[in-house]
Amino acid sequence: MKGLILSGGAGTRLRPITHTSAKQLVPVANKPILFYGIEDMAAAGITEIGIIIGDTGDEIRAAVGDGSAFGVNVTYLPQEAPLGLAHCVLIAHDFLGDDDFVMYLGDNMLEQGLSDFVTSFESDRAAARIPADADGPAVPAAQILLAKVDDPSAFGVAELAPGGDSVVRLVEKPADPPSNLALVGVYLFDATIHEAVASIAPSDRGELEITDAIQWLIEHGHRVRHEVLEGWWIDTGKKDPLLECNRLVLDVLEARVDGSVDDESRLEGKVIIEAGAVIERSVIRGPAIVGVDAVVRDSYIGPFSSVAARCEVIDSELDHSVMLADSRIVGIPRIVDSLIGRSAEVQQSNARPRATRLMLGDHSRVEIS
Repeated sequence: MKGLILSGGAGTRLRPITHTSAKQLVPVANKPILFYGIEDMAAAGITEIGIIIGDTGDEIRAAVGDGSAFGVNVTYLPQEAPLGLAHCVLIAHDFLGDDDFVMYLGDNMLEQGLSDFVTSFESDRAAARIPADADGPAVPAAQILLAKVDDPSAFGVAELAPGGDSVVRLVEKPADPPSNLALVGVYLFDATIHEAVASIAPSDRGELEITDAIQWLIEHGHRVRHEVLEGWWIDTGKKDPLLECNRLVLDVLEARVDGSVDDESRLEGKVIIEAGAVIERSVIRGPAIVGVDAVVRDSYIGPFSSVAARCEVIDSELDHSVMLADSRIVGIPRIVDSLIGRSAEVQQSNARPRATRLMLGDHSRVEIS
């Protein structure tokens, strides 16, 4: 089995962060989102992974390399324009061949891993091939992951067969949803999907939709199996969901101190201080993480905060926030629910006349108390 990770999107919902950075490399608990997906595939025994890349391809290549750091082999598959998830399968055909494969959206985060998802598909296919079970279910050509949601009209929704063992219809953002089961960005296919993606037409928005390709499988007599998600699932494409994902991941990490913490500082709860980090006269209340070579001095870091490598927090308070690498916060009494980009500076000014002075990129958002 192979893996296909989609990392070509522009990340418009996370601008201005993603004006200069791939959205899949924005960190959660100081680890790029993309890395979690690669690690999940490796844990499921998938070692041949294709990564779809777009305009941020060079940055993705630099971060992931050849995959050896994760115990996998990575092949990069450029997509000239974002023409849909099914188009990604279409251009990956030579890499995928006739192998089964998992397709994973590179900006999604799941609490559960991929191992059970893969095992159940393989087991079902093996059982359906046994001659004694010839009257049983057909061999599944695909498997989708579903999650129960409060507002299914905002998602692609699956309608199940009466017995609940297979999917009979997929509906994109229906006004009258047939169920509360929304499609999650993880799919498993056999080689039949290649005929499907080659047979469908672009949607009204000019893209080849994976929901249309799966619907093609259903209409041509192929069985589509499903699993219902256990635990949480978050699309990290916006600030607030990304902060929530950071909170959930930090909550399960184990405390450790590899950096320097002076006697006047206090660590409370699950706190990770990475190598080279310096904590002086500060309080850090976990779950929280302070990255490599970061400095926290005369400050308070509150729960569910991630301070990335080489950041500085001086005489300030930070709570439920994410700082990306090389950023600085100096003399700010309280920052909450915030995402601070790479090499950004937030500092107090004593210049007269007193005023708030801003230099903001396109699509920025600032809330001032």
